[in-house]
Amino acid sequence: MGILKRFGDIMSSNINALLDKCEDPAKMIDQTLRNLESDLGKVKAETASVMADAQAAKRKLDDCNEEIDKMQKYAEKALAAGNEADARKFLEKKQQLTSKQPALQEAYNAAQGNADKMRQMHDKIEADIANLNERRDAIKAKVAAAKTQKHMNKMTSSFEGAADSMAAFDKWEAKADKMLDEANAMSELNSGEDSIDDLAAKYDNPASSSSVDDELAALKAKMGM
Repeated sequence: MGILKRFGDIMSSNINALLDKCEDPAKMIDQTLRNLESDLGKVKAETASVMADAQAAKRKLDDCNEEIDKMQKYAEKALAAGNEADARKFLEKKQQLTSKQPALQEAYNAAQGNADKMRQMHDKIEADIANLNERRDAIKAKVAAAKTQKHMNKMTSSFEGAADSMAAFDKWEAKADKMLDEANAMSELNSGEDSIDDLAAKYDNPASSSSVDDELAALKAKMGM
């Protein structure tokens, strides 16, 4: 049926188009629902039109059947009244109506079949919308969790970079400590050596050394040593 295929193509193209450009599932699920609700409105209007066609076809068929029954009754009444010619005319009209009945029945069957199919599509879209509405919160919760995890992954990567920087600082600090230790060691070595000025002073004041020796000798003699 052309109507059903047309609406089926509309819904399929809407969903496929969304899937092709899907970046944020949370937004896409809302857009899908909006599209389905729009499709539902179109299907609802088309279903009402097809159902009206089926009702019109049913009325024509019912009217035809009623006229056939009516002509049959009039023919019987005319014949009972002794008017055979009138009875013949009623029967002729009945035959004309009877000849139209199969076409009217076929038209009604087709219209009713279309109405049934459109109603099924209408009901299915309503059920799909209800189902998606029930699943929407769960889908959005999953999307939110995924975004949070993605953000955490980025933060973890940043912390790993910071750890590398800390390791580099540790190396630089160790190098600075080594330089300081070397400088201190050199200072200690330098302090253990007599400078040229200190050596010169020993020879510039030789008397001070002799006086100490003399004082030491006198102290020994006093103590009987």
